[in-house]
Amino acid sequence: MEGTAEIFGDLPFENQGQIVPVLVPVAVAGPYSYKVPEDMQVRPGSIVRVPLGSRSVIGAVWDGEADKSVNPKKLKSIQQVFSADPLQEDLRRFVDWVANWTLGAPGMVLRMVLRSEEALEPEKQVLGFRRIPGKEPERKTAARQRVLDLLDDGMAWTKAGLSGAAGVSPSVIDGLKDHGVLETTLLPATPPLPDPDPTLPGPTLTDMQKEAAERLVAAVGNGFKCFLIDGVTGSGKTEVYFEALAEALRRGQQTLILLPEIALTSQFLDRFERRFGVRPAEWHSQVPARRRERTWRGVANGEVKVVVGARSALFLPFCSLGLAIVDEEHDGAYKQDDRVPYNARDMAVVRGHITGFPVILASATPSVESRVNAQLGRYDLISLPERASGAAMPELVGIDMRTDGPERGRWLAPSLVKAMQETLTAGNQVLLFLNRRGYAPLTLCRTCGHRFHCENCSAWLVEHRFRGRLVCHHCGYSQPIPDKCPECGKPDSLVACGPGVERIGEDVADLFPEARVLVLSSDLPGGTERIKREMDLIERGEVDIVIGTQLVAKGHNFPLMTLVGVIDADLGLANGDPRAAEKTFQLLAQVTGRAGRINGGGKGFLQTYNPDQPVIQALLSGNPESFYDVEIESREHAGLPPFGRLAALVVSGPDRVSAESYARHVVSVAPVDSPVSILGPAEAAMAQVRGRFRFRILVIARRGFDLQGFLRAWLQRVNQPKNNIRLQVDIDPQSFM
Repeated sequence: MEGTAEIFGDLPFENQGQIVPVLVPVAVAGPYSYKVPEDMQVRPGSIVRVPLGSRSVIGAVWDGEADKSVNPKKLKSIQQVFSADPLQEDLRRFVDWVANWTLGAPGMVLRMVLRSEEALEPEKQVLGFRRIPGKEPERKTAARQRVLDLLDDGMAWTKAGLSGAAGVSPSVIDGLKDHGVLETTLLPATPPLPDPDPTLPGPTLTDMQKEAAERLVAAVGNGFKCFLIDGVTGSGKTEVYFEALAEALRRGQQTLILLPEIALTSQFLDRFERRFGVRPAEWHSQVPARRRERTWRGVANGEVKVVVGARSALFLPFCSLGLAIVDEEHDGAYKQDDRVPYNARDMAVVRGHITGFPVILASATPSVESRVNAQLGRYDLISLPERASGAAMPELVGIDMRTDGPERGRWLAPSLVKAMQETLTAGNQVLLFLNRRGYAPLTLCRTCGHRFHCENCSAWLVEHRFRGRLVCHHCGYSQPIPDKCPECGKPDSLVACGPGVERIGEDVADLFPEARVLVLSSDLPGGTERIKREMDLIERGEVDIVIGTQLVAKGHNFPLMTLVGVIDADLGLANGDPRAAEKTFQLLAQVTGRAGRINGGGKGFLQTYNPDQPVIQALLSGNPESFYDVEIESREHAGLPPFGRLAALVVSGPDRVSAESYARHVVSVAPVDSPVSILGPAEAAMAQVRGRFRFRILVIARRGFDLQGFLRAWLQRVNQPKNNIRLQVDIDPQSFM
């Protein structure tokens, strides 16, 4: 912000009673003004508690000038300054940039930074015990001796830790203290994480990997630059960017690694520990609140050197961030669709540019946007076209389901079943992939035709036979599977239509009764701990056939996996999404890439009803460049990203009529004579979600057009929504449902 340094700098305000702007985590356009009490000092970035209406909230002193039009006598005062270090200037600039780009409220972006109040104060210390030099108990029992032996090195222990390690009751420790042998001291609640060791030797790199690593290492500490590592599955992308991470550690800088899926974290953490001797800090929704608080503090004070996390880790208050890595950069999980819709991949590049550090994007199937940025020289391209093990890429075979499909009531084509038998006989593993959870996507009555649908969404209920329930995958509504049709009352008339992974598991159990079969899906009970255990089973070869959703499509290394069968390669190609071809290509390339990663000899089968579709042809030809060439040309011709810009305006409401009426009002006040195309309003593909009816408006503009400025001018003309109507703006939408 121009002039910020002159107004505030990062020094405390000198004038007592100063009025300062404070950004609070609510959906308003900018900071509010507050008075600084006489006995308080703040600076830009100071984290404070302030009154807001009838409550008090946590905010941050912000850059710029306070609103001088407000009567100072009516202003409220800051209540508290937290002991946490002030948010650094580059993070404040990043918050403002994200808000400006997404048209979101800056306070709602700040809310992603200030996650919890508990993280803002030092963790309470705990009572510890240590030995007083030269003191001995009058009576030395075996139990007391074990305690004293542990304390001989002068270190302090908590009572629980000491009694557990010595195998004694807490009363033994109390007795030694009463006899003047032990003294108490205060200890940190948890010891700081040990630093990763960059000097530990990594795996031997191939010549191609060495060259790539040298380019990355040379960039660390030398300002902003964005790299795209385009490497086939098994090419060693992780080992290559670990060398850049080691250089950042040697320079005393912090590193952020973003992963798209929590399920990928466990195996990645194991690889990190093998390379650097310790595990990094984790940041995602499954990490307990207390550990997240410690990580937040450690990131802010520099004790935490490396964080591996989901997209929200991008908003942690790093004090010396020197490198950001976005693995599987193409993945749609990096896009947040609610509150502040942002793409963490793109925002990571922005944060690197603002702070001045290199950013590494890595993928076996890069997004079209990143490929074009590399072609235009905006990103430095690093290609790794060969597997590090020297193994060949899997041979892919198409199965035309129109002529070579399975018999009625089965889902696996005969040629796939034969290949599975040969693979199992050879002692190897099989992966069957179907990106559809549950047993069947639709349940209906064969007598009256009744279909089970969600009460809150425009979606059919999915049968989950393992759980005995019909479930909506959009809002979570579920009901028990009935034994008769609720419409006509006919018993035993319900039939499951189409397969999900559970139904494929049933089919496989019939065909291979001796095989050890595992159905792997994110919605099965047990959460991430179950997924970790099951991934370990696969890696150890204790499973013969794995049946899974996209959970198994990326990031995993299964040494014995040599055959991958895609049950429905056409799934996802006919949903009207402009990115459908790209998403399908990426998903299928990733999942077939699980085959033969270590020793080669991998094979993949694609079951399809449309073998001439360009995506299927590109996969079968083993020539990804042919797909990218066609897709890039198609995007350029249509003016779609990255050659054009998109924004979606989504109107939702509790009843269809009012939502549609407001959506039509929004379109009616759009600026005329503008070089943009406005499509809609149209009912969303998923017309009702969680009881709210949804209408979409799509805005298409050329690449260099100021889309945010156009939308701001437009939205100023729009009446404020009433009656629980909501209007959300999504810049660069990834989902068109």
